[in-house]
Amino acid sequence: MAFSIKDLDDTQAPLLEHLIELRGRLVRALIAFSIAFCICFYFADPILGFLIQPLKNAFPNGEGQLIFTKLYEVFFVELKVAVFAGFCLSFPVIANQIWAFVAPGLYAREKKAFLPFLIATPVLFIMGAALAYYVVMPTAFTWFLGFQGEAGGLKIEALPSANEYLSLVMQFILAFGASFLLPVLLMLLHTAGILERAQLAKARRYVIVAVFAVAAIITPPDPGSQLLLAIPLLILFEGSLLLMRLVEKKRAAEGEAEPEAESPASAEQPTPEFGDRDLR
Repeated sequence: MAFSIKDLDDTQAPLLEHLIELRGRLVRALIAFSIAFCICFYFADPILGFLIQPLKNAFPNGEGQLIFTKLYEVFFVELKVAVFAGFCLSFPVIANQIWAFVAPGLYAREKKAFLPFLIATPVLFIMGAALAYYVVMPTAFTWFLGFQGEAGGLKIEALPSANEYLSLVMQFILAFGASFLLPVLLMLLHTAGILERAQLAKARRYVIVAVFAVAAIITPPDPGSQLLLAIPLLILFEGSLLLMRLVEKKRAAEGEAEPEAESPASAEQPTPEFGDRDLR
């Protein structure tokens, strides 16, 4: 039996083409991130100043400071700021490259189904991040700073380090931004037929418990932050159920319209006479 190398090459050619295309997409995404990183690293101080504002506003006027205990700490803080901001800035390009790689393998109907999710994902993430920055962080920082005072004749004063503060801010932004993507996840599962609205409605009490548990895990240990995350998530969950109801009604209406559209065509077809039938 002869071994045909040509046949193996033919079967591997499409895979190699996909890998080459994937490499090109990854290179473009990496270039976009690198450019965004360089820009954000140049403006690292203003970006860090923007992220510091919630803590600054939580302190009394003229008080408060960020310290660093290692000589290289501030440099790595600015580096972390540049990476975080650079990814956010280049995310539209990265998402576009991912979509350009995946889209050719989808039917037109599937592309139309995924398009709303692509638009909703950055919008919901920004909404969650804005809620964390403008509402949750000022509330949480004011609550944390309320523990300052005296104990045993010694003064207790908050002296947060720059690295720890930035890690806390990123935790807030990522936790709230990612949590606000709950409707996207639920609607994707519903569109794929994995979840039904009736199942989620029946499990509502378990969802409420799970939401509060997740809020307690991913937020800092203060009740205000947990409530400020859990309540919007429950609202988004109920909104997802409402969207599912509308989608199911639309599907039902389309399913009823298709038989009605087919019935005139079937009525126009003549019924064969008895004499025309083949009796052999």
